[in-house]
Amino acid sequence: MPLHKLKNTTRPTKKVQRVGRGPGSKRGKTSCRGQKGDGSRSGYKRRYGYEGGGVPLHRRLPIRGFTRGRFFKPRLSINLDFIEKFYDDGETVSIDTLYQKGLAPRNLSGGLKILSRGELTRKVRIEANRFSENAVKKLEEKKIAYEKV
Repeated sequence: MPLHKLKNTTRPTKKVQRVGRGPGSKRGKTSCRGQKGDGSRSGYKRRYGYEGGGVPLHRRLPIRGFTRGRFFKPRLSINLDFIEKFYDDGETVSIDTLYQKGLAPRNLSGGLKILSRGELTRKVRIEANRFSENAVKKLEEKKIAYEKV
């Protein structure tokens, strides 16, 4: 099939309104741009939010409420089944080893949290900033070494 015979059948074509094509077109003469001034010239771009020199709306509105965005520190949370999948016996689970295996980003100011989903049968050593209550119970049941860093 030649390229010039391909047709877009996904959606109907929308009729484009052509401006500046004479007085019979409803969009002739000034082409919807008014009379004089910057807006009537070619190359003019409107700055969205600009209100003719007045204070724009987004600066007039009050700031309300509280957001944790200023204080939020990203944390990596992993489950026990994740450790089971990617670690072998005798290894240490920490931010550094996760980074070396390509499983975590380098900068995690919130640290590492261990969650309890899944079962852990491997004898690993876990170094994390936080542990969920159920994760601690499972680790103590299996007598797996863990340490808060």
